[in-house]
Amino acid sequence: MKQLLRILLAAIGILAIVAVAAVVYVTTFLDPEDFKPRLTAVVEEQTGLNLALEGPITWSFYPRIGVSVEKARAWLPEQAEESAAFAAIDRAEVSVAFGPLLRGEIAVDGLTLDGMRLNLERDANGEGNWEPLLERLSEHNEGAAETVLAPASAGPNADAGSLEVVLSIASVEVKNADIRFRDAQTQALWRMQPLNISGSNVNPVRAFPLKAMFTLTKHNRLDAEALERTPDLTSEINLETRVRLGLVDELFVLENMALTTRTHSGAEGEPQQLSLKAAELVARMGEQQLSIKEGLLETGLRNADNWQGSLALALAFGLESDWQAQTAQLKDLQLTGPDNLRMSGHLNVEQLLDAPRYRGQITAAPFTLRPWLARAGITLTTAGDAALSDVAMTSPLEGDAEQLSLPSLSLVVDDSTFTGELAAALDGSRLAFDLEGDQLTLDRYLPGAATAEQASRGLLRRAFAQDTQTLLPQSFLRDLALEGDLRVDTLVLDGLTFNNPSLQLRGEDGIHRLTAFESGFYEGELNATGQIDATDSVLAWTLSPTIGNVQIAPLIEAISEVEKASPLRGRFNLSGDLTSLGNTRESLISNLNGELTARLNDGAILNTNISQQMCELAAQLEGEGTLRDWHTDTRFERFDATFQISNGLVESDDLLITLPGIDVQGEGELNLTSLNFDTRANARLVDTADAACEVNPRLEQLPLPVRCEGHLGDEKTEWCRFDSQAFQTAMVDLLRSEAGNRADEELEERLGETMEKLDEKLGEGASKELRDGLRSLFN
Repeated sequence: MKQLLRILLAAIGILAIVAVAAVVYVTTFLDPEDFKPRLTAVVEEQTGLNLALEGPITWSFYPRIGVSVEKARAWLPEQAEESAAFAAIDRAEVSVAFGPLLRGEIAVDGLTLDGMRLNLERDANGEGNWEPLLERLSEHNEGAAETVLAPASAGPNADAGSLEVVLSIASVEVKNADIRFRDAQTQALWRMQPLNISGSNVNPVRAFPLKAMFTLTKHNRLDAEALERTPDLTSEINLETRVRLGLVDELFVLENMALTTRTHSGAEGEPQQLSLKAAELVARMGEQQLSIKEGLLETGLRNADNWQGSLALALAFGLESDWQAQTAQLKDLQLTGPDNLRMSGHLNVEQLLDAPRYRGQITAAPFTLRPWLARAGITLTTAGDAALSDVAMTSPLEGDAEQLSLPSLSLVVDDSTFTGELAAALDGSRLAFDLEGDQLTLDRYLPGAATAEQASRGLLRRAFAQDTQTLLPQSFLRDLALEGDLRVDTLVLDGLTFNNPSLQLRGEDGIHRLTAFESGFYEGELNATGQIDATDSVLAWTLSPTIGNVQIAPLIEAISEVEKASPLRGRFNLSGDLTSLGNTRESLISNLNGELTARLNDGAILNTNISQQMCELAAQLEGEGTLRDWHTDTRFERFDATFQISNGLVESDDLLITLPGIDVQGEGELNLTSLNFDTRANARLVDTADAACEVNPRLEQLPLPVRCEGHLGDEKTEWCRFDSQAFQTAMVDLLRSEAGNRADEELEERLGETMEKLDEKLGEGASKELRDGLRSLFN
């Protein structure tokens, strides 16, 4: 045991003598100040930078051997020394392992840069002040590194190449760095401060851990006043990864990368959080290629105005890009989020740097769109509460930086399925579509008051930033180029059903034309052309509809708010031209003008037989009766009218209805604003071969007046009634012309029981009023 102890003490003594000898050797032969002229000359020779070492160069021996430099600045060759330095540092320190130094090797144990500052600038022509520096460095070969690292004071027996450099640094640390990038081309100032980087066991062969953190800021203007204000963008960035360097192959690899950011826009607003993870990021600097394996981008978006809390989105992807070929491939895209959001696809990009163009595929599984619109600032108050609750799509995708196209789209919206093409400019200036669908119920998507509130960004904002009651986004239409074709099997709009409708829309420079609209419409046809002029402050509308052989009964029942049978049947025809102004229902109705010509063929007034009433009255006046069976409806051969529309008031003075043996002529009006109507018609017996009944020719001049008035929402059976007062007036006029000077007694005997029967037809007391009127004629 004593022998072993003596050996250990002797070994320690020998090591202590060696250490003391090494210190004496270093302090004697390696003078730190000898580095200054050598360093400045080497830096200028290798880079062209003018280096100023204003602080001392000092040795350190504990806890490690090292050299430090303080207060160093460097200027570009064309820079004046009184200007801000291109690069500067408060303190730099390099420490080396003691043992390898005695063997003639430099094994760097630690590298520290404190207070580094770098000023990068790009002028209006896009040239950076760092470009000459990179060109100068590329002119020197790798062998010059050994000469640079070998100190001139290495000793009398050491030459420039006698020391070997072991590129394995136990610790690298960059503290409080400040990097500025002033871009005159985009009028922006970027700044990274403070930048802190730490790494251990840094070497060119194996992966080593690396951490970095800094705050990135951006000013959108370069004037002094703007630079004193709060930055327009502030982002806190943290990076943790393992780095593998392939210096010979110019390879840069990040393994198990985790990048997190926390970004503010301006002085206010909630911070937006983002996290990027990747199993491997490979940058091949020589080939200018970048690839990412198993990438995952996660966000925590916030918007205090539109929703509470954080919106979590996750995008899984893979990336292969080639900067020389200007191509990129995004593979295995998987986007997930709340409300069942699940989208997948891939994207290939060409001309990445010059004029990016992309192609790919996108698929969205069924998800609920309503909450996403709410997050974009659009509050829906649609007629259907479940509208846009089930949306899915799949399509190839192609486009560039200005437009997006879905050339083979399959779209499912609730109960509707569409296929075709859809394209749009990303700034909202162009929209083109050619779609076919099975069914579309537009009523459930009609906008309410809140739907037209302002949306959040871009196209949505332009499309919905209108007054709360507006029907169309006028400012959006003013700048929109439109080319649209739509065909569906069934369309429901405002309660009306259209069969196999097709439409063509064309528009530019604020004028949008309905070049064609064709549809089956209640067993008939509907065609229309029209135009919307959005160039002025008020929308101007024109419409030219044509309706052919439409069944009037189901149409009236669809229009009416009360679910009752229609009072009319027949085949309806209509044509004309309409104009209006405004962008609300009320203004369009109140400014509606034009002329329409209508005809109803093979029609009938239901549950009312005017022929029966006319013949029975005529028979009673003749003192006779009728024995035939009557149909419950008033069938007519023709129903014609011309409607003049002036500021929402529809008027007609040439209403004509022809029945077998009876003509009906009338006039009336309908107020489209209030939906009140008032129509007066007179039915007359005429002598024709198919007369309803045989009457005294004297009664052919006697009209049967009918008056229809009320509200379109009222009970239809109460719309029309026999106008007893008008009938009495006509009867009196007829008797006056016939009676001449005949006595009152003769009239009493002739009318007799007829007046009692008229009470039943014309209302209680009507015969007495008529009798009194007749007496007054002959007094």
